[in-house]
Amino acid sequence: MNRCKWCNEKNGLYVTYHDREWCVPCHKEQYLYEMLILESFQAGLSWECVLNKRENFRQAYDNFDVKKVAAYDDEKVKELLNNRGIIRNKLKINSSIKNSKIFLQLQKEYGSFDNYLKQFTGGKVIYEWNQTTNELSDAIAKDLYKRGMRFVGSVIIYSYLQAIGVIYSHEEQCFLYKKGDCN
Repeated sequence: MNRCKWCNEKNGLYVTYHDREWCVPCHKEQYLYEMLILESFQAGLSWECVLNKRENFRQAYDNFDVKKVAAYDDEKVKELLNNRGIIRNKLKINSSIKNSKIFLQLQKEYGSFDNYLKQFTGGKVIYEWNQTTNELSDAIAKDLYKRGMRFVGSVIIYSYLQAIGVIYSHEEQCFLYKKGDCN
């Protein structure tokens, strides 16, 4: 079975992620939040590195309960910095807390984070390959940054949009490849 070239088939977690999760549209707030936090930790690293630590992140981050993470204090930051199971980058940890507060603000302002994203996407799936950014990821990244989020540059947001199924990017040789309405 052929998969996208980037998928390390020796890593069962990666194969499962590729086959069952990546580029699958998901509008659940919990998932949208989890992936935003995980993608922000990817900055400068590989997704495989983050994925391998995902379960540890879930435990360390209270199963990605956005309200709990938004309330983390200095003591919790110290705990996270000492947790060898996650990526222990102080800037990313502090940003994850700040980003959680902004995520909650966006949910309040738009009714859901999914609604916030839909103002940019119109609820449509984009089919494109071999990209790392596009106008959509540029616009969302710019808006999130303006609101105070960090580790949300256009490349990270593009990866995030792929992860949550807004951008469908399975390669042509992949068994999951499909053309969109415009292709």
